[in-house]
Amino acid sequence: MTAMPVRHLVLVLGDQLDLESSAFDGFDATCDAVWMAEVREESTHVPSHKARIALFLSAMRHFAESLRERGWSLHYRRLDDDDNAGSLAAELAHSIVRLRPERLIMSAPGDWRVLQSLRQIVSTHQLELEIRDDRHFLTTIRDFSAHAAGRKQLRQEYFYRELRRRFDILMDNGKPVGGQWNYDQENRSAFPAEGPRDVPAPCRFEPDAITREVIALVEREFPDHPGSLTSFAWPSTRAQALQCLEDFITNRLPSFGRYQDAMWQGQVWLYHSHLSCALNLKLIRPLEVVDAAQQAWRDGKASLASTEGFIRQVIGWREYVRGIYWTQMPGYLERNALNAKARLPAVYWHGKTSMACLADAVSSTLEHGYAHHIQRLMVTGLYALLYGVDPREIHGWYLAMYVDAVEWVELPNTLGMSQYADGGLMASKPYVASGKYIARMSNYCKACPYDPAMSVGAKACPMTTLYWDFLIRHEVKLGDTPRLA
Repeated sequence: MTAMPVRHLVLVLGDQLDLESSAFDGFDATCDAVWMAEVREESTHVPSHKARIALFLSAMRHFAESLRERGWSLHYRRLDDDDNAGSLAAELAHSIVRLRPERLIMSAPGDWRVLQSLRQIVSTHQLELEIRDDRHFLTTIRDFSAHAAGRKQLRQEYFYRELRRRFDILMDNGKPVGGQWNYDQENRSAFPAEGPRDVPAPCRFEPDAITREVIALVEREFPDHPGSLTSFAWPSTRAQALQCLEDFITNRLPSFGRYQDAMWQGQVWLYHSHLSCALNLKLIRPLEVVDAAQQAWRDGKASLASTEGFIRQVIGWREYVRGIYWTQMPGYLERNALNAKARLPAVYWHGKTSMACLADAVSSTLEHGYAHHIQRLMVTGLYALLYGVDPREIHGWYLAMYVDAVEWVELPNTLGMSQYADGGLMASKPYVASGKYIARMSNYCKACPYDPAMSVGAKACPMTTLYWDFLIRHEVKLGDTPRLA
């Protein structure tokens, strides 16, 4: 039986779970409908971690319930529907034929590949696809383009300062509170010799009926995918995300800044927020997070250094990397400035290595779909960069393995910041270091058979050996690089 045609079919992707989305502006429940689809392709174009798949599907199904509670017409395709076509494009094509919408509307997606596939299908059916600005972000791509115009170099710091001024964040009469724009020097401490003290328990959620159903589905449909679901407890609703935010502000923000770059073996969560997955699914909004952090500082519950360091990650790096992604794609994906061609070592998929730092970071990733930003940048990312891994291979791994991974944020962080494959567009220098950096910022080296001070010999730290090898290999190319020469 053919369904009655709809006026506007609003497309909602798995990382657009915001009831205040611009896609819903003007929504008329009497003649409009919402379209959502779970498809295999989104979990297999890279071999996604089981926890990443489960989080996306659980959050989507919970969001669908919120739409139904509003009484809105929802056309929702489940991954295990017998006739599921397996891709967003194919599923949308079937829905267009069945629903006969006059127009399609969506908020700007976070993945170039997805956008192109949807545009192609819509064009084939001679329909209009209206793409609206994503109000989740503080800025638009037009804002970033205007910032970038005429600049010889793009640097996050200057874009961040613009946003601080524009949104009056940690400002006092047009100047940064405290007289400084950033407090990086105060936010790079290692833990004392005895390790982190009084680390609060992470904000975790027992899977409800919807999430348990999704976990069973993932185990059944993707049994050979990497990762584990035994400890799955991520927030999959807006209410849970807001609870995570409150928990972070109360229990971890006071120590976050000082120890944000520190690592400790066996300590997965430390003082980090664990909010990136909720932010990237659009369950909470950046300004909500920023306002909560600012209020904690005003109330004397967190230092200015810690608050600024956290806010920089939320309104600085997220907005900046999104601008890089959308102004540089699709060519950005092909960049390989250092001509790195090595295959990704198998250790990234199983974590079995005598290198204590790499074993801990990869094992944590496999167990939880999570590792904090310094483990990603200065352990797994550093090793891949020094080893000379093809940037598309390590990009595919990061996109597959982390619950917060959406390409707009993952690709520039990996290819640009971590691997320097864009030749310095995003970062002023390669983030390279020897094993001594890891020794300084963690206790990994105490449980490791390798000596971070040695570059040759049986006990030489592979990070240190590869560090000097990297500098030798790229001396001509990088010899004049500021901060590295």
